[in-house]
This record gives sequence, structure tokens and C-alpha cells, in this order.
Amino acid sequence: MGEFVRLEVADGIGTIRLDRPPMNALNVQVQDEMREVAREAADNPAVRAVIVYGGEKVFAAGADIKQMLDMSHEDMVARAGVLTASFDAVARIPKPVVAAIAGYALGGGCELALACDWRIATADAKIGQPEILLGVIPGAGGTQRLPRLVGPARAKDLIMSGRMVDTTEALAIGLVDKVVPAGENLYEAAVGMIQPYVNGPAAALRAAKSAVDDGLQVDPERGLAVESELFAGLFATDDRREGMTAFVEKRKPTFTGK
Repeated sequence: MGEFVRLEVADGIGTIRLDRPPMNALNVQVQDEMREVAREAADNPAVRAVIVYGGEKVFAAGADIKQMLDMSHEDMVARAGVLTASFDAVARIPKPVVAAIAGYALGGGCELALACDWRIATADAKIGQPEILLGVIPGAGGTQRLPRLVGPARAKDLIMSGRMVDTTEALAIGLVDKVVPAGENLYEAAVGMIQPYVNGPAAALRAAKSAVDDGLQVDPERGLAVESELFAGLFATDDRREGMTAFVEKRKPTFTGK
């Protein structure tokens, strides 16, 4: 468990908690801790679904610019791949993952949210990729995940203008999936959003996530082959037999995750 990022597990839900006041700036230490905690969430069998949460005031307001200011070109060449790996570790958690966004999700904070499967936000949250205003571009997945989510034209608008969007616009373009009123308990809303997956068929959920994510990286023919391989593989699981048996017997299935 890190100083600024920790994994809290309860009732099948693993909460990746960012806690670096006041704005959860994603410095090098936070990035490294995020990578390790994401891997812990992926490997822990007690974790069936994940919430990435920065608290009720702010999700993450981007990179630690003060730390980055004096980094040289050589420094960033050495660091850039590690930065990407930190967010990839979240994206590769083979379980359902939701980002719970309060306050700001900017720059690296937005990229962290994009690495999750879904995003839930409070009505007063602000989201954006303001890196262009610093003379750089998103460097932790924003130029790749954002256009896949909202389309290339909208992604270019957000990335090239650096503007923040409110949750009304974010919901309209698919940048967030659910908005809760300001003042409502965001974490409880995130639990409600992810809870249905906790007792689901873990292997099938893992396969579904892999089929979608991996399929988006290849041509449709290869994507169909990926889907077929994963589909067939699920016939070796106990949950597949339980699900089909329950259907035939007209009862609710009891999945074990095996």
C-alpha cells in the first residue's frame, strides 16, 4: 500500500483511493503507486469489481507541473513509457472498473478516468485535457482513448483547445456515463453502478472486456477471431454450465467466478 494510493477491499469491490491533498496531483510517486495498486486489484481474487476514487472534492487535477517543469527532454524520454504503463495498468485490470469523478478530472486525471470502463461524475465536475495550454499534448493515453470514446473530431476539439467541459456536455458526448446531483454521495452512487457485476460470472466478464478492448485495436476480421476464441474458452468454466443450467431450469444462476 502506497503513501498516496491504496486499495481498499470490501464486499467484492476494490476501491483504488487517491489521497494526495489538495488536488491529487499525479506526481511520479503517485504514478508508480497507481501502477502497483492496479496490479494488486487485478491479482486479488477477493476483488470482483473496482472503483477508482479521488474523494468527494476532487478526482485528480492532472500532473504535478512543478515537478515536470525542470524535467529535461532526456528525463521525459526515460519517464514517458513508465507514465503510460501506470495508466495502462488500470486499463488492463481484467474486471469491471468505474471512475468516480468529483471536482476536477483534468489532464492526467482525465486520462486516468479514460482508462476505466465507465465514468460517473457529480453534476458540478469539470473534465478536460488542458495540456495544450502548457505547450504539450496528453502523454498518458488521452490522444488514443479519448477519440475511441467520443470520436476523433470531438477529441481533437478537447485536446487542441484545452477547454474544460461540464457534465452536461460530457454526458451528451459520451465522456461520462452517469451524472449524480451535486451533494449526493458520489461513492455510494459508484457502488450502485458497479455492484451488479460483483456476483457476475468473472471469467465471462473478463472475456467480454478483453474482446471489446482488444478488438478495438485490430481490424474487424481479427476482432471476430478474438471474440470466437474467448467465446469458446468460456465453455471450460463452471459459470458457463451454471448459467445455462439455470436458464433451462428457469432459476437465477449462482456464479462462483470459476
